[in-house]
Amino acid sequence: MSRTFDIEALDKQLEKMFDESRFPNISVAIRGPEGMIYKRGFGRRRLDPELPVDENTIYGIASMSKSFTTLALAILQTEGKVNFDDPVAKHFPDFRVPGIPKSAVTLRHLAMHTAGIPPIQPLEWSIAMNSTERENEWSHKMREASPNKMDTIEDIIDYIAAGDYMVPGYTTLGWPGEYMSYSNEGYAILSYVVDKVAGMTLEEFLKERVFGPLEMNRTVLDVDGSEIREIAKETDETNSPDHNIAALFEKDEKSKLVWDDNYSILPPFRGCACVKSTAEDMSHYYLALADGGKWNGKQVIPAEAIELMVGAAFPLNYIRHYCLGLNKRSMAGRIICDHSGGLHGVSTQGGFIMGGSADDTPYSVVVLCSQGDVEPEDFNWTCYNMILGLSLETKHYTGWVPVEEEFSDPEMLVGDYVVAEGETQHFILSYDNGGDSKKYQVPTLHGDFRGTDVILKYCGGTRFEAFKESNPEERVYPMEFFIKDGKAIKVKCGSRIYQRIDE
Repeated sequence: MSRTFDIEALDKQLEKMFDESRFPNISVAIRGPEGMIYKRGFGRRRLDPELPVDENTIYGIASMSKSFTTLALAILQTEGKVNFDDPVAKHFPDFRVPGIPKSAVTLRHLAMHTAGIPPIQPLEWSIAMNSTERENEWSHKMREASPNKMDTIEDIIDYIAAGDYMVPGYTTLGWPGEYMSYSNEGYAILSYVVDKVAGMTLEEFLKERVFGPLEMNRTVLDVDGSEIREIAKETDETNSPDHNIAALFEKDEKSKLVWDDNYSILPPFRGCACVKSTAEDMSHYYLALADGGKWNGKQVIPAEAIELMVGAAFPLNYIRHYCLGLNKRSMAGRIICDHSGGLHGVSTQGGFIMGGSADDTPYSVVVLCSQGDVEPEDFNWTCYNMILGLSLETKHYTGWVPVEEEFSDPEMLVGDYVVAEGETQHFILSYDNGGDSKKYQVPTLHGDFRGTDVILKYCGGTRFEAFKESNPEERVYPMEFFIKDGKAIKVKCGSRIYQRIDE
């Protein structure tokens, strides 16, 4: 039974949020079993000529691509052609995580980012080495550091196996399954596993088994953007000069908004970052996942495949849990699965409210933006709020909740933590007991996190929330420390694990 929503109120709220965001554009789509509930484009997809956005504007979706790779593998598992519990070495004999037996790392570990691979450089190197039209200080640094062109899956596998990650003491995180730390390299490997077991490329498989059946007519897995431009010409009914493809916006060093049409080209990372799509098409995809694989009344995707991806085997609480290519959490008594994406000119968020019983109607929500390094997530939550019957302005956060007590042994946490994903970044954490300090009146853990001064608020166990020192109410990241022999050896900041490096 269809529900009635206050679409006018949602539209006004999203318009207000968009005006305040200063984004160049967003494309929004909300879909339920009754069809499209809401669709609108805000802003402009390019500046010259200045052209509007709609639900059919094509965007890069970056890491939202990952669930397509795990869905392909899940479908293939239902057909007996592969299993997420296969050792990776069964499909790539040269694959190894240093210090771990080959047989111990499975496809499931790669899909859940728990293989023990630390955040490393190959994705950034691949972008810099292959996106030749991109010239800036960052790309020059990456090209100087890259050991090769990073344009084959073998380059990635060899780099992981060598274990020389450019920072002394920076090594394998731990035993498979012990730590979750986001790894694009793992998903690069998974996409080539699909090639091996499907008897066709991942690109062909998705076109035949997912995009086609779900009527995703302006969607393709396309490394360099050439294929999407041809598809756009064929499917654009507006005859627009660009065939309704969003340009890629960034802020330059003077905070001026600039744009180009140069997608990030990262060949071996095709299955983790290279799908191009629209809000309309992605709403088809997510609704099918939410509805047990059904589209227009037909079973298009095996229900078992979706259960493998986000089903009962994975825990459910208010903190996001990474399953197979999608996050999963509970809110207002419903299950929400989603994923974000970010690259040059890409900041996206999309997902679905899971269906089930008669009262659990499935819905999909998609928000796409073509500016890099911005956060469209609040737009998604506003759409979810409408669906769940909450106030549109209800705020949501997936991190820890601070408690009244203080952490008992703050000195254990003091140190220099490093992540080597692209350029090496440090999180230097200090402790001020508040006694003689002119800066802090109470004992405070504080540090420099990616150029932002933060203070840590204790949330129980070894969990903290980092807040901006300049605004103690503005959250930065959830952090969880891992302690051994009286000192922290790692800290998980958001989805990446930083390793403590002692001089």
